[in-house]
Amino acid sequence: MKSAAAPAKPVVWLIEDHADSRRVLARVLNRSATLLCPCAFASCEEALAALKTKPAPDVVLLDIGLPGMNGIEGIPHLKALAPETHIIILTVFEDQEKVFNAICAGASGYLLKNTDEEAIAGAVHEVLDGGSPINPRVARLVLKMFASRAAPSPQEYGLSSREREVLELMVQGLIKKEIADRLSLSYHTVDNHLRSIYGKLQVHTRGGAVAKAVSEGILHSV
Repeated sequence: MKSAAAPAKPVVWLIEDHADSRRVLARVLNRSATLLCPCAFASCEEALAALKTKPAPDVVLLDIGLPGMNGIEGIPHLKALAPETHIIILTVFEDQEKVFNAICAGASGYLLKNTDEEAIAGAVHEVLDGGSPINPRVARLVLKMFASRAAPSPQEYGLSSREREVLELMVQGLIKKEIADRLSLSYHTVDNHLRSIYGKLQVHTRGGAVAKAVSEGILHSV
């Protein structure tokens, strides 16, 4: 009797121009029992070229300060070729404008490079489980940025009352399973609501939906 095949490990690509950092982080990810990092690139251009010939990864760890196309500029290009791929920013930048722009562009998480190596691997799993990993200090910057951007005319975007409830819980930081439990819904139903919310808000990620909801005051509109 054949034994069942082991489940495939989530695939992570790394885009980091510093050779030593790229080598060390790739080694850390590959040492993990639950992750695989087969590709590490020095630029967005290299990764975009690879996406035309290789299967898209589950997650991309992306630096902002890259030569040529920077990380924030690269996010929409990466999402266009790999819409289901999650992007986690991994950088030294704490500038609130860069954080805000990265999340609005479609990043699913934002970590600082001094984040513990095990925590980086944990963040990859968190985003695959529907979460939005973000450094607490960076989170405070994001909230400050949102607070400084008052929305003059909030829009409804055609969200149903249930979709607004789901979006509100997303803004509070709950992941899919927690939203399902809170609203007494199945995981599959919550997933369908999320897809509908993304479509109506014209975003591709949880971070993008939360950014738009807060910056435009969607949940306070009538």
